[in-house]
Amino acid sequence: MTIDWEARLKEKQIQAEVQRPGCVEAHGYKVFSQSDEDGIIAEIFRRIGTTNRIFVEFGAEVGQENNSRHLLEQGWSGLWIEGNPDYPGAIRAYFENELAAGQLKLIPEFVSVENINRFISSAGISGDIDLLSVDIDGNDYHVWNAISCIAPRLVVAEHNGYPPPMDWVMPYDPEFRWDGKTGAYGSSLMANARLSAAKGYTLVATGIYSANGFYVRNDQLSDKFPNLGAPEDYWRPLDYEAIVNFPRRSAA
Repeated sequence: MTIDWEARLKEKQIQAEVQRPGCVEAHGYKVFSQSDEDGIIAEIFRRIGTTNRIFVEFGAEVGQENNSRHLLEQGWSGLWIEGNPDYPGAIRAYFENELAAGQLKLIPEFVSVENINRFISSAGISGDIDLLSVDIDGNDYHVWNAISCIAPRLVVAEHNGYPPPMDWVMPYDPEFRWDGKTGAYGSSLMANARLSAAKGYTLVATGIYSANGFYVRNDQLSDKFPNLGAPEDYWRPLDYEAIVNFPRRSAA
């Protein structure tokens, strides 16, 4: 049986809209993101607007599939931090012009609670920025909690597969590297939502199939996100097959 992934996605988006009219998830699509993050990010900024169009993303991989590549293509500027030693060379090759122009900055290091503010500040980034993307499959919660040098208007943060009401965070370990074999990594959606609230943010969406939560700074909410729910209203099980087969849009 051949699955029409685009039709299946549309069906899921319609269901999300019926459950929460005005929801952000109905607008998701993929250009360079893993699944629907590009469209969800675009819809959030359509509602709240942009300011300086600066991003910070750690866990950027080679830049071919992440949450800020599409923004870079649209003229945004920012910082990628990537600790896997196999990836920075590819970034330098693929994005030679952007790096040379200073539109993109790269720090080839693993992030930790101890170094994250220093890394971001060393790239000349501070204060209000438009986007922070957090995806390191491990100490995400702890590093996000430690960030104090920037105040992103939107945070995209990955959670693990533990469903509500589980409020779980892995113990901090700067040497941790996820092996892809265990679900006991990172933090749950409930934990991330709790942290976001403590930092002054509200969960407004999650990916239709993925483990990304989208958190908008409270001073940006106004009346732009109707029918906001509790974290358990946003939780969806991970669907790796759907993520792998997620339909891609043209960058144009």
